[in-house]
Amino acid sequence: MTAPTTHSAALERTRAEVCALHAELVRWNLVTWTSGNISARVPGTDLVVIKPSGVTYEDLTPSSMVACDLDGRPVESGGTPSSDTDAHAYVYRHMPEVGAVVHTHSTYATAWAARGEPIPCAITAMADEFGADIPVGPFALIGGDDIGRGIVATLDGHRSPAVLMANHGVFTVGKDAKSAVKAAVMCEDVARTVHLAREHGPVERLAQEHIDALYDRYQNVYGQRAGNDS
Repeated sequence: MTAPTTHSAALERTRAEVCALHAELVRWNLVTWTSGNISARVPGTDLVVIKPSGVTYEDLTPSSMVACDLDGRPVESGGTPSSDTDAHAYVYRHMPEVGAVVHTHSTYATAWAARGEPIPCAITAMADEFGADIPVGPFALIGGDDIGRGIVATLDGHRSPAVLMANHGVFTVGKDAKSAVKAAVMCEDVARTVHLAREHGPVERLAQEHIDALYDRYQNVYGQRAGNDS
């Protein structure tokens, strides 16, 4: 594929979408100050768009989103991309099915990450969205692609679109940016619910057969389908 010019319609649409979705991270209380970020592939290209480093959410604009190649290098002059860019880029290079990556330090999910403990698939909403426990990835320092390597290794062959990177926070993936943001929202929701449940006693994981059935229904049956007139 050839990269578009920096003024292509696809790039500008992706900038606008990624910028707008950052507001959802604030809305759902998944981030504080300048922490967290969203990136997404630019359709039909080998480019991604990601949040600029150290910019507050209220100051984000579509034009401030930084376009990078799949090695995490900016392709135009302007802002500095997120310090997590190399991690995101590694995911894109090694998981071609992924269209977007989200990173948060949401409170309850990050508490599980601090304990290095997977979130057990103990409620039906979790089976629907994740189809499994939410796994823990290895500890890695920020700034290189080590976090990306941990994400890819942990999610390889796993249903969950979310991973808790040990002592760090949450990374989610999706076919597009909205899907990855939804996974981040749901990850925090189930992390909080299961944590609160455990305060009152042991929490039992759902039977695998029930997890499989719930996941299949939610992914393949739930919601509106094209051509459904009933």
